[in-house]
Order: sequence, then structure tokens, then C-alpha cells
Amino acid sequence: MNKDTLKGDWKLIKGKIKEKWGKFTDDDLTEINGKREQLLGKIQKKYGLAKEEAEQELDEWEKRSENHSINEEVNESEDEREIRHTKH
Repeated sequence: MNKDTLKGDWKLIKGKIKEKWGKFTDDDLTEINGKREQLLGKIQKKYGLAKEEAEQELDEWEKRSENHSINEEVNESEDEREIRHTKH
């Protein structure tokens, strides 16, 4: 993900953020509005983490999220091939 802004569909990302960091309110997510630094600050504040700890958590979450998205794309492609194959 971009270091300044969280890429992708913000509505989907908000849901994933709430799954990971359940202390966030809808108001928090509205305030963050896709801005990575805002998210980082909220993680620090809500969870009482040092900046380095919050950064590490966010980095790890972003990597897992990217890998998950890539795996979903691969699985969708495989599913599409399977559908085409069974139609013939």
C-alpha cells in the first residue's frame, strides 16, 4: 500500500481496519479517511503504542492485506478458468 494513502476501496478497507483494530469508531474512520498517517496516529492513541510499534503493526497488516488481495485475484482467475473449462 502507498505510504501516504491507503489504496483501494475505502469502504472495504474501513471494514478490514475495524476487524483488526476493533476500538475504532465510525467517527475515527471518517476522520482517517484513507490517510495512512492519521491511521497510524489513531493506532498509537487507541492502543497506547509507541510510534515504532504502531508502524510495525500497520506495516504487517498492510503486507497481509496485500498478500490476501493477490491471493484472491489468483483464486478468481483459477475459478474463471474452471468455469470456462466446464462450459466447453
